[in-house]
Amino acid sequence: MKLKITVDGKTYEVEVEVAEEPVRHPQAFMVLPSQARVPAAPAVAPAAAPDAGPVNEAKVCRSPITGTVVRVVAQAGQSIQPGDILLVLEAMKMETNITAPVEGKVKTITVGAGDGVKANQVVVELE
Repeated sequence: MKLKITVDGKTYEVEVEVAEEPVRHPQAFMVLPSQARVPAAPAVAPAAAPDAGPVNEAKVCRSPITGTVVRVVAQAGQSIQPGDILLVLEAMKMETNITAPVEGKVKTITVGAGDGVKANQVVVELE
């Protein structure tokens, strides 16, 4: 059987042998007609986080990654030392400890176990 195929404006004539049984080939692919179009996904702007006003960066601990809170280790009112684990995040099946950057006292933990967090989100406020 002869077929005419147009690719990038060039027409090719090819001869194809019809097999009686289906041919299985690991690198088989499908050719779509040139009129077939797949619409592009609409661009969606990320939702803006509500503006909580200026933040004293020395008194907050931010998430370095986007992930899910596995467990909260620290508690409000707890005294902490640099390196103490405050909470544990999971991203891509790996756990990441969020540790205290400085000595101080935990004022507020803004997330709980199971919560999703975004990169750079404030997760702990210090006094």
